[in-house]
Amino acid sequence: MSSRERPVSRRTVLGGLAAAGAVPLLAPAPVAAAAAGTPLRSDARTKIVLLGTSGGPGWGATEPPRTGIASALVVGDRYYLVDTGEGVGFRLMDAELGNWQARAALSDLRAIFLTHLHSDHINDLSNILSLGAYNGLVAADRPVPVWGPGNRGILPPKTGTHPMPPITAPDNPTPGTAEMVGLLVRAFATDFNDRAIDGGMPAPQDMFAGHDIPLPERLLDDPNGDPHPRMKPVVFYEDDRVKVSATLVQHAPVFPSFAFRFDTEDGSVVFSGDTGPSENLVRMARGADVLVHEVIATEWAAQRYPEPRSPEDEAAFQHLIKSHTPVEEVGAIAEKTGVPTLVLNHFVPGSWPLEKWQAAQQGYSGRLIVGADLDEIGL
Repeated sequence: MSSRERPVSRRTVLGGLAAAGAVPLLAPAPVAAAAAGTPLRSDARTKIVLLGTSGGPGWGATEPPRTGIASALVVGDRYYLVDTGEGVGFRLMDAELGNWQARAALSDLRAIFLTHLHSDHINDLSNILSLGAYNGLVAADRPVPVWGPGNRGILPPKTGTHPMPPITAPDNPTPGTAEMVGLLVRAFATDFNDRAIDGGMPAPQDMFAGHDIPLPERLLDDPNGDPHPRMKPVVFYEDDRVKVSATLVQHAPVFPSFAFRFDTEDGSVVFSGDTGPSENLVRMARGADVLVHEVIATEWAAQRYPEPRSPEDEAAFQHLIKSHTPVEEVGAIAEKTGVPTLVLNHFVPGSWPLEKWQAAQQGYSGRLIVGADLDEIGL
């Protein structure tokens, strides 16, 4: 059976986070898997679905076909969304989630988790919230929580030599998730009121609610000087199917920027979010079954910003290679965690040749999956 067909079989009980110091044995026969025309399929009760795998604010990629970053963790007859990039609604239908045949893919949505508030990770959140009532959200376990980073509290430092630009929304220039959801409701107030008054649809506060992931005060002191302080993972959400924990990762100047760990009765998975190499992430991923990790092609970044570089180009180049994880380094990171399966995701760029992502096997003795839209990986 090829590595694009074999599901992960190791079971991990709820509470695996507490045992995260124990490193499991690695898969004995690593096999690199290139994304193919037919997505991976799994009939496991609990599985990861890569809805969209393209990274960055561009509109995805056509070859291979990749839409904006979004993933689902399916646990029985419910699922959880991690990020809501461009095209997530269509991909939920393509993945046949929820009551998709009745065009109600959101019917089985339990919760939404946002790793950070860059536009490519949240731009279709407004679609889910504003169109949700007509796409199954009324049948979900309501209100559906939307969890994500809180208010940064201070603008990021300016880089490069360009002049300081005008500040957008200077009264509150860095709103967090709870505030953002409230602002989206205000932006769509005309529609929400019309649908409720004329069509009898539920009010938005009855369908969803925004929440900021709580962090200890000491971690909030210096987002510009230290956006990636060392920390223990924080458990912030738990229901009858999953326990979800968060840790800060290295995506400067973004703060907070999170990785998430989901512990279920069938296994554990960690989603890296956008990050450069992160000790916090390594700590949280120990003992997990699958690590879904972002990746960047350093060769592409160097081609995009060839030497000699202007100060602005140098700043952009350094941001790319330091706030994302080079493909040559991600394997060694996975090896440190001991996870038996590494799944590449959030490809920058999404159009980079598939065979070049195989470099992620370097330094890693486990099973590598080069993720593709609609791949399913069982726990």
